[in-house]
Amino acid sequence: MTVHNHNNGLKTAALLGGMFAVLLALGALIASGTGNSSFIWIFAGIGLATTAYGYWNSDKLAIRSMQAYPVTEAEQPAMYRIVSELSIAAQQPMPRLYVSPTNAPNAFATGRNPQNAAVCCTEGILELLTERELRGVLGHELMHVYNRDILTSSVAAAVGGVITSIAQFMLFFGGGDRRNANPLAMIALALLAPLASTVIQMAISRTREYDADEDGAKLTNDPLALASALNKLETGVQLAPLPDDDQHLVNTSHLMIANPFRAGAARKLFATHPPMADRIARLEGMAGRKLGS
Repeated sequence: MTVHNHNNGLKTAALLGGMFAVLLALGALIASGTGNSSFIWIFAGIGLATTAYGYWNSDKLAIRSMQAYPVTEAEQPAMYRIVSELSIAAQQPMPRLYVSPTNAPNAFATGRNPQNAAVCCTEGILELLTERELRGVLGHELMHVYNRDILTSSVAAAVGGVITSIAQFMLFFGGGDRRNANPLAMIALALLAPLASTVIQMAISRTREYDADEDGAKLTNDPLALASALNKLETGVQLAPLPDDDQHLVNTSHLMIANPFRAGAARKLFATHPPMADRIARLEGMAGRKLGS
């Protein structure tokens, strides 16, 4: 089994350090707007607590954002069978399985390591794909787990969600004394915090999607199955996108196999996924080399 080393420990540490710095900057901004320096220390404490909570609960936060529920072999026999077979083939532990009650077709993996991982499919993707295509998608998600690159992405989603919540809270409640709060600072707080988490997520996602495509195709020994699934997902997402005004979904979107939002100029600018056409072309190239060998 091919495993790509993305220097995940170093990247996770850098990500958490960056998020911690953002929280300190938010504290300093609020302290400047309110004249109360204690906000710097409050946000430093929030940073430490968020880092610990995000590390240990990253899988739960991502699952919760999609309102997913756990499923058994009896409830999802095809999904369970595919994941079980691929886990055995990879000689890795089998992750927990979840289904999200949404028509938007997508799937994602989350968790801090293969022993504490979860794979989630939406009801939409289970209805849209054939079993062969679903196998290709689940192979992709399992390789995110086995490449150990979901920790960084999951922590980004968790901490980004906390920053977003703080930013929205401060926008509505003004950071303490409304009479002394700086309105421009509050607006900047609400706008820049989600943007900061999105930019960090962008930096960690694109190469990993290509690698998970390649490694998942090798695990299933069927690159064209994943290519076919991605082609259907490209159309399916446009017909049933997730709402892009829910910042908690935006913070989780980089975990998903396909960009879950409707195409648009702003969304393309901050896309966390490589172009679907490029991914499909790479997979078709893999299949061509396999037939030619």
